[in-house]
Amino acid sequence: MNTPTTGTLAENILRGVGGPENVESLTHCATRLRFQLHDGKKVDQAALDALSGVMGTVPQSGDRFQIVIGGAVAGVYSDIMNLPSMSGGGTPAPKSDADVKAEARAKGRGRYAWLDNFFEYLSDSFRPLLGVLLGASLIIAIASMLDAFGVVDFRSADKSASWVFVDAMWRSVLYFLPIMVAYNAAKKLKIDPWIGATVMAAVMTPNFTGMIGSKTPGVETHVNHTLGTSESVAHVFGLPMQLNDYGGQVFVPLLMVALLAVVYKGLKRIFPENVQMVFVPFFSMLIMIPLTAFLIGPIGVWAGNGLGTGLSWLNGHAPIVFAIVIPMLYPFLVPLGLHWPLNALMLVNINTLGYDFIQGPMGTWNFACFGATAGVLLLSIRHREKDMRQTATGALAAGLLGGISEPSLYGIHLRFKRIYPRMLVGCLVGGVIIGILGGVNTDAFAFTSLLTIPVFDPMIKYIIAISVAFFTSMALVYFSDYRTKEERIEANAERDAAEAAARGEVTVPAQAAPADDRELVAVGATAAATTAGATAGTTAGTTGTAGAPAGKSLELAAPVAGRVVGLGEVEDPVFASRALGEGVGIEPTDGRVVAPVAGELITVANTGHAFGIRTEDGVEVLVHVGIDTVQMKGEGFDVRVESGQKVSVGDLLAEVDFDAVRAAKHPTVTLVTVLNTADMGSVEPHTGQDVVAGAPVVTVRR
Repeated sequence: MNTPTTGTLAENILRGVGGPENVESLTHCATRLRFQLHDGKKVDQAALDALSGVMGTVPQSGDRFQIVIGGAVAGVYSDIMNLPSMSGGGTPAPKSDADVKAEARAKGRGRYAWLDNFFEYLSDSFRPLLGVLLGASLIIAIASMLDAFGVVDFRSADKSASWVFVDAMWRSVLYFLPIMVAYNAAKKLKIDPWIGATVMAAVMTPNFTGMIGSKTPGVETHVNHTLGTSESVAHVFGLPMQLNDYGGQVFVPLLMVALLAVVYKGLKRIFPENVQMVFVPFFSMLIMIPLTAFLIGPIGVWAGNGLGTGLSWLNGHAPIVFAIVIPMLYPFLVPLGLHWPLNALMLVNINTLGYDFIQGPMGTWNFACFGATAGVLLLSIRHREKDMRQTATGALAAGLLGGISEPSLYGIHLRFKRIYPRMLVGCLVGGVIIGILGGVNTDAFAFTSLLTIPVFDPMIKYIIAISVAFFTSMALVYFSDYRTKEERIEANAERDAAEAAARGEVTVPAQAAPADDRELVAVGATAAATTAGATAGTTAGTTGTAGAPAGKSLELAAPVAGRVVGLGEVEDPVFASRALGEGVGIEPTDGRVVAPVAGELITVANTGHAFGIRTEDGVEVLVHVGIDTVQMKGEGFDVRVESGQKVSVGDLLAEVDFDAVRAAKHPTVTLVTVLNTADMGSVEPHTGQDVVAGAPVVTVRR
């Protein structure tokens, strides 16, 4: 097969995977396109590898195929999904990234599905805005530095038009943030996003905001002595309506769109399809704009102001506690999008007091967050994790230069549960230092980054606090790892297999193995060494190390009773290729799975489908029950041992309900292989016989 390379990258990739009719679904992660294909044999891997813009390809089992793009993956994914051929041709349209992820989430949801939906709603309402938020933060940083060094006073009312224009460049993002959030939130809830944006824009027009503090008939202005601000109330058709400047608010659009979705979908059920285009938007606006102006808007502002008032009281009465609470609170507010109302309070403080007391303690949280990311980056370099290194590098750059924590949170921290506790220690230490040293203020609004350090006073106190927060989190993450021991074993095994594949040492990529199997590959020997020796011998009696003298031998017993078959007869390309070592398969006639050798259980899969045993003299043995049984998530598997336990030949490892395995449509063949075949003199399978559990089936010679 030789795929032509004319056309765009998206078109060439689609041709390379066999055309749109061969694509069952397409998703992407941080660097890779992930295809689920109808027929993996139609892929022209050589042509794909030759494409400019493709960093590599990774074929997987189950007609899955990955194409490594790098940081531009989202754009390439979008280009592919927008190709006309992806929704035409008389074939069902491939599932979108969101559809596939939604299906995956639905499989694991239980009674707390509403909580999953809530977090997804918040996350997807903000995530698309990270780029413009970062751009605005960098403009703020430059402006703040110029202000700090006295080049221009950005708080002056008589600054030149040039600097007013620079101000508008970053304020545009923060001020119109509610409209952007409303658009994304509406899109998330599958309603017309432009209606969501329009409803929010209605209360941000000059006509609406111009009434605030004005002498317009029907408008009254009152003073809020708590915050030192004024409040305006307009009497509209005889009803009182609180007037607010909704610039920068996020509570309001989130609340508004949630109600708009109910109204919008209800109207679509009421009106016939041929008039929906006119009447659904019309009545949605007619209902939701007044509701937002009279009810939802004030509730959202009150929620934000209530939080701000509480913080003002705390800072005045217990400043040390305040300095600790802010950095400890932010890690939980930011993922929910609930930190934005505090930005409004910061601006109020600067306008009324001439300084702000929140951003200093907040900076220790940001730098603790960035320190945790730095720890992940160092570990990714140490463990040669290319994808994570790219993710952490981008997130750290966004944080240190722009003060944006979302790339770190969404890209790394929320994915690995070990990071948050370590990051919180950095937040705590930084907050304690701020409190002990007497607090840090700033007279400018800026995202806390390296570039905005000069705007904080006293600057030396701020530098000490953020430095300690940064290095504390970094050290804790680096020395204790952000992965669990089992996750690290799995990740390293996948890395070793990928590196071996890149060197041409692997006939079938180790990525094709289920996650728990990759974990077992890494017990002692690297996947590269295992595969190199295993693929060198594809027949019984293969020598793992050429010319090695015969020495001490070891018999591996059958882990189950049944018919012994060679690995070449196993319906799994990974085992059949000896990528997981030489050995045998057994078609079981009994559900008792026993230890084939004496040694230590290095790994016991939590699903009960696989066990890794290391003998005293270093032979590493894998017992794998069934094919793809990891997908059963332990159902039908009664595990009787645990990792680290010593076992003797014949000790019960698990009892398996093979009828349940068959009902789940998984092959029941149980495999026993020598993972470090490359280190052995020879590994000799004994096939073609019926055996009882405990009978010898493999001879290993050192």
